[in-house]
Amino acid sequence: MQQLNEIFTTLHQYIGGNNWFIFLLLGTGLFFTLYLKFPQIRYFRHAVRVVRGKYDRITDKGDTTHFQSLATALSGTVGTGNIAGVALAVHLGGPAALFWMLVTAFLGMCTKFVEVTLSHKYREFDEKGMVAGGPMYFMRKRLNIPLKNNKMIKTGYWLGGFFAIATVLSSFGTGSLPQINSISNAIFATFGVQHIITGAVMAVLLALIIIGGIRRIASVTEKLVPFMAIIYFLTAIAIIASNYQNIIPSFLSISENVFTGTSAIGGFLGAGFAFAFNNGVNRGLFSNEAGQGSAPIAHAAAKAHEPVSEGIVAILEPFIDTVIICFLTGMVILSSGVWSEKVPNQFQKTDIIVLAGSYTESSEDNVAKLSNYLNNKSDIPLYTGTLTVIDGKILDNNSIIHARSLAEDIVVKKVGVLYSGEIVVTNGSVADTPNDLIFSGKSLIHSAPLTTLAYTQSFLGESGKYVVAIGLLLFAFSTAIAWSYYGDRAITYLIGAKYVMIYRIIFVMAFFIASFVDTTIIWNLSMLTVAFMTVPNLIGLLILHKEVKSVIGSYWVDFRKEHPNEKVPKE
Repeated sequence: MQQLNEIFTTLHQYIGGNNWFIFLLLGTGLFFTLYLKFPQIRYFRHAVRVVRGKYDRITDKGDTTHFQSLATALSGTVGTGNIAGVALAVHLGGPAALFWMLVTAFLGMCTKFVEVTLSHKYREFDEKGMVAGGPMYFMRKRLNIPLKNNKMIKTGYWLGGFFAIATVLSSFGTGSLPQINSISNAIFATFGVQHIITGAVMAVLLALIIIGGIRRIASVTEKLVPFMAIIYFLTAIAIIASNYQNIIPSFLSISENVFTGTSAIGGFLGAGFAFAFNNGVNRGLFSNEAGQGSAPIAHAAAKAHEPVSEGIVAILEPFIDTVIICFLTGMVILSSGVWSEKVPNQFQKTDIIVLAGSYTESSEDNVAKLSNYLNNKSDIPLYTGTLTVIDGKILDNNSIIHARSLAEDIVVKKVGVLYSGEIVVTNGSVADTPNDLIFSGKSLIHSAPLTTLAYTQSFLGESGKYVVAIGLLLFAFSTAIAWSYYGDRAITYLIGAKYVMIYRIIFVMAFFIASFVDTTIIWNLSMLTVAFMTVPNLIGLLILHKEVKSVIGSYWVDFRKEHPNEKVPKE
């Protein structure tokens, strides 16, 4: 498992975690924002009217209403990224990472408008009469290279196939595995229910819903998404208000270190600008999926007589998902102060790093060395050898990093009993030690446990953990529902609708298994699959930028003729 995790991490450094990916993502959003004159602002009011069904026609073709498509797409984005992902971004990059999440969302509103418009324009109907759409369809039809004598190089055909394969992989890496993993961890931490039991129950519920296809999925999500979003919104506001004395300092911490990075504070060993920027953008993409090409698959099913209206509806997604929900989660975490505090917890072995020497937080030089190492600026000697443990205490004087912080009060147990013996360490890793050897102590925490802790630092007290557990269950489960549909549309594109049921069975099985698999490996896998979808989609959008502008212009010409008394944005 450790080797697999290292492969995922290494690949991510060259793909999604590399600067070229970040600039491609933000650059595409910035280009279309300027090229289309800030449609995420100018069309926002119109988007609300369209999603309410004000301009619907009885003759519109599709499987779902505008609102149902928005709810389905939101159910695919409002998930662990809003609870666990925000916490992970702050844990990795400090408060400044939240700022870059918001920037990604603002630009992503325009990117999502463009990708949904194109995908809806080139949607098809499969052999069962269901809508089949998504970026793979516009790639196949519009990205081929013409040659003489009516011949062409089928680049679009191969790009569409690559995107569809990446979508299937991402349905597991983004939509299934991290969702149930976060659910099972939260339920175990809150209610003590074993991971495998949670996985089994949720897998059965998932199977009952997704077997019914997009119509049943839409009928569930249009009720589930508004309910869970409103409850989470009201609760978050109440918790932030209860920590009112930290609201202004939290706002300042987000903005004042945007271009400098966050210095070491408490157990947090610091994060440079590049680390905050990269992790904020990556977590922002994981949360709202703008540019990834997933939401267009849901929107393709919407009943509409032309594509731009559905693209305009999609503007609302990153706003609701990231600008509102993610920002609230971030403010809960920052105003509580727990993001930089070490707390007792059980260590994940893949997060443990044994150093060759001894380091202390009281030494500025030690903190600088550790910070540079954690931010990939320099190496640090890692330990290889054995650690001696007597009655649960490690006798060797080697410092141990867990969750990017110097671990304290470490206790080692085996089957619930204090352990005595030796621990083999290879290049700083203890991941190959027996599964029944458990490490615990005080360190920083991240992902869902950090958000859970933050929710307890308010008037709710320990009851706050129940809000996160239930919210995470609903958010993550709805994401898995939506991603099962994205995956089955990709399967339809690749090999036909008759194989969709086989995919759904595999999807549910993987959903169950992931409930008791290491969280770190799952997060690293999800970051890879996101990049594999995003790159071909963004390239396709940029190539077809003139067509996008032309389609939008035609939409407003027709709209003014049909609704002469309506106030519309000036082009």
